[in-house]
Amino acid sequence: MKKNIIISAICVAMMLSISACSDDGKASNEDQNMKAITSQSENVDVESSENKMEVRETAMTMTIGDTKVNVDWEANSSVDALKELVSSGPLSIDMSMYGGFEQVGSIGQSLPREDKQTTTASGDIVLYSGNQLVVFYGSNSWAYTRLGHISDKTDAEIEALLSKGDVTITLSIN
Repeated sequence: MKKNIIISAICVAMMLSISACSDDGKASNEDQNMKAITSQSENVDVESSENKMEVRETAMTMTIGDTKVNVDWEANSSVDALKELVSSGPLSIDMSMYGGFEQVGSIGQSLPREDKQTTTASGDIVLYSGNQLVVFYGSNSWAYTRLGHISDKTDAEIEALLSKGDVTITLSIN
């Protein structure tokens, strides 16, 4: 097996040296193929860069009071509609404490719903009744549409942000 690999490598090297020695002044087929492959990979890089740029432009951020929090947003029609709403400018939502475990505020319009019986945890962000944003610092069970989860704060940090009185939450696009 090792012999076959060495022989194959020698054959490839000989073919490359023969094609490189072409004296007709034209690029060999191998050179043209390599240029085409390189060009295609450059196009892929450009396309993926453009896609990454588009993703960055539509990334939605959440600020609780003056504290920006990282959110892992769900991939669903409710989040898509919320991003569309926020794309025209930041959306500030006046939140009110409710039940000693959540903050609730009106979005100002109804979004698509995919309600499922859910037990929430600290940091969960859900849609209630299609038009209420709810952010939990405790737990509850109800039929909600999951929107996301605060990913960069501990339960204690989330509770400190949300349990000391009403807050304003701002959603914006980066």
